[in-house]
Amino acid sequence: MSIPALRSFPTVYCVKPSARLVRRHSRLGGGLRASTVAVNGEVGLGIRSTEKKEDAVKEVADEEDRGLEPLYDDGFGAVTVKDYFAAAKALSKDDGGPPRWFCPVESGQPAVEDAPLLLFLPGTDGVGMGLILHHKSLGKAFEVRCLHIPVNDRTPFEGLLQIVEQSIQYEQDLSPNRPIYLVGDSFGGCLALAVAARNPQSDLVLLLVNPATSFTKTPLQPILPLLEAMPSDLHVTVPYLLSFVMADPLKMAMVSIENNLSPPETLQKLAESLTSLLPLLSELADIIPRDALLWKLKLLKSGAAYANSRLHAVQAEVLLLASGKDNLLPSAEEADRLFNTLKNCRVRYFKDNGHTLLLEDGINLLSVIKGANMYRRGRQQDFVTDYLPPTLNEFKKTFYEDNRLFHLALSPVMMSTLTNGKIVRGLTGVPDQGPVLFVGYHALMGIELSPLYEEFLKEKNTVVRGLGHPVLFGVSTETSRQELSRFDTVSMYGGLPVTPINMYRLFERNQYVLLYPGGVREALHRKGEEYKLFWPDQPEFVRMAARFGVTVVPFGFVGEDDVLELVLDYNDQKNIPYLREWIESINKDSQRVRSDSTFQTNTKSVTQTLLHSAVHIFHFRDSVKGEEGNQDMYLPAIVPKVPGRFYYLFGKPIKMKGMDNVLRDRKSANEVYLHIKSEVDNALAYLKRKREEDPYRSISQRAVYQATWGVSAQVPTFEP
Repeated sequence: MSIPALRSFPTVYCVKPSARLVRRHSRLGGGLRASTVAVNGEVGLGIRSTEKKEDAVKEVADEEDRGLEPLYDDGFGAVTVKDYFAAAKALSKDDGGPPRWFCPVESGQPAVEDAPLLLFLPGTDGVGMGLILHHKSLGKAFEVRCLHIPVNDRTPFEGLLQIVEQSIQYEQDLSPNRPIYLVGDSFGGCLALAVAARNPQSDLVLLLVNPATSFTKTPLQPILPLLEAMPSDLHVTVPYLLSFVMADPLKMAMVSIENNLSPPETLQKLAESLTSLLPLLSELADIIPRDALLWKLKLLKSGAAYANSRLHAVQAEVLLLASGKDNLLPSAEEADRLFNTLKNCRVRYFKDNGHTLLLEDGINLLSVIKGANMYRRGRQQDFVTDYLPPTLNEFKKTFYEDNRLFHLALSPVMMSTLTNGKIVRGLTGVPDQGPVLFVGYHALMGIELSPLYEEFLKEKNTVVRGLGHPVLFGVSTETSRQELSRFDTVSMYGGLPVTPINMYRLFERNQYVLLYPGGVREALHRKGEEYKLFWPDQPEFVRMAARFGVTVVPFGFVGEDDVLELVLDYNDQKNIPYLREWIESINKDSQRVRSDSTFQTNTKSVTQTLLHSAVHIFHFRDSVKGEEGNQDMYLPAIVPKVPGRFYYLFGKPIKMKGMDNVLRDRKSANEVYLHIKSEVDNALAYLKRKREEDPYRSISQRAVYQATWGVSAQVPTFEP
């Protein structure tokens, strides 16, 4: 494949080659050329000696082996929109070269092994820096490359298609099992869809951001012909005015402003940021001169027509990010159309954002990908090995912003049991090393999960991988206006479908695992069933825990009846015709956990037997005998109460290592199982009794204490 010689960008926009690139290029006999940009798969930063090359490989290999730890710093928020204008202005200088790829230096080298490739296809500006706010965070999990289309380049849409296709083909020849992500912003969305339509055999994942497939419906359509007749000396006003149509200056100015500032400090920072940002908008005239703008509009028109004519051929996975306040394109309505037209399309809707979504405050593209379960490193998604832990920024946003008032109002009490039986406040009694299996009571709608996730990350710096019903991770209930939801949060903080093979592989990797044997039946219980366990008769998770020497920690949770009141339960809703039909419709195609999981070829026969037998415990329909066990998915009608307090008690760890009799003898396994269940019941009884002794159970008492000692002070509770 011929690769054009390109002129160099400034050094700030290049990156040294990753170890994987060094290895594969040396394997193919290709040398690294002395260029500062990555072009069609070739990286140029000349590593001239074999010794230096080996040192580079070793350095990166060591980093990849470490992987990503929970609460790692992804660097998101360190770059502002002002950096975009500075970079775009530098790259908009005409160098006479053709379109080409470059690797942002901020992205660095991926911290995960076999990271997928991410190709950014720019919007109308063409400079390729529209992803600048996300370079560093995406660079931890992807090999990032951006397409730059020089300002005076006149390559037609079909020519741009060929450039992208050649790069994809080159990469797939090198790594046939690695997916390639195409991030298409506005015009780039048309380009991504066209590439996917022409290459249905390629393993592509499309991330479309307000795609310009609806360009013919833009509200600006009537004034577009006037641009050609406008005098050149007035062109400077056009990009300036368009910038206010395309973006929300306030949201762009809010980027990098900390959310924990006081209102006066926030206003001061916003005023400073906005004052420095507004003059930069006029520089769009330099980035997109008059002739270039007219050409880009023609390119948009042809690209939209080309992509729309081939939507039926798109086989790739698609995640569409749509803005509700896009004044340039009807992106919300276009999301409805594409959601219903494309075969495999999901949507995340941002109702308060404008057209330039990737340059606005609060949008972290990697977080969106993770929450939608769209990150994978192979042909099939692996919920165990493809999981990326939450970052420090994600943790702060989830628990210090989104759920701050919820946790502040509840002031959760976490207690654990030491090996000598003593109950202490905090998680000291929880083992520091896995594998650990937490088994407990599932409160109404899983209301107990958020404080649990937060405490384990804060105190243990570890993620608890919660096993949940597959419907939480499916797409059957999603809509074309699907906003970020609690389901996305569950996925981001370690949730995965409850299957025997997933449990097996988590134990194999010494993970913290959360299992609710009562499953949906407990989480969607009926009136008067608070703190009642609905566990199956099969003790198979005990046998699997013994097989891997897992430490089992039974736990109880109390507090849902102090926060929520169940108004309409399953029985009530089944007697209401409209609600009964809705329940039947959402359960008609509900996913079921099946026993045909794929086993690894080197799995021992005893483990296969355990996995097959363990399937019974994961059937949410049949996990409890009798009519009570046949629990459909439904949405309980609840009303909030004046909040009480949440209480958790993690019982004395039960070490399963060395319990070989549990593997061989079903009676022994059942005895251990019943012991674990009784420990959960005992924890529930203990918490219900002891909370009556808590002088700060009432929110008013806690409010007085926090007003005196500060909101960050730990509110006392009963003596264990």
